Amino acid sequence: MVSVGDMAPEFTLVSDEGKEVSLVDFRGKKVIVYFYPKADTPGCTKQACAVRDVYPKIETQDTIVIGISPDKPEKLVQFREKYELPFILLSDPDHEVAARYGAWGEKSMYGKTYEGIIRSHFAVDTEGKLVDAELEVQPLTTADLVLKLIDI
Repeated sequence: MVSVGDMAPEFTLVSDEGKEVSLVDFRGKKVIVYFYPKADTPGCTKQACAVRDVYPKIETQDTIVIGISPDKPEKLVQFREKYELPFILLSDPDHEVAARYGAWGEKSMYGKTYEGIIRSHFAVDTEGKLVDAELEVQPLTTADLVLKLIDI
């Protein structure tokens, strides 16, 4: 698990556009990284659409939003197009990046325990340091956390 004040774990993942995207590409800008379990499911759709709806405010603050899930890039393309998502979606199929951030771990549903993505939100400053780290966020919380952190 990472903590506020740590350098954000670097990563390079494939986007929905089939391009490699690295966190270091955005040095000098604020970056919001959020992890979600699965594209086009009710909670993940609420989360993505809430961020989409406040995105015009986010853009004005020179802030980048990156959503990361284990979905394949092809699934991310469909998700982006269906909901007109204006931010970056990345595929972490082996959940290696999620694990480095502490967003992969034990979950439980209906009395069963399993490993999976923990819906999480991280804010990275212009120098690459974490300024916020929130695990187990509710789907609609990510947009509120983004707005709070970019001082809108």
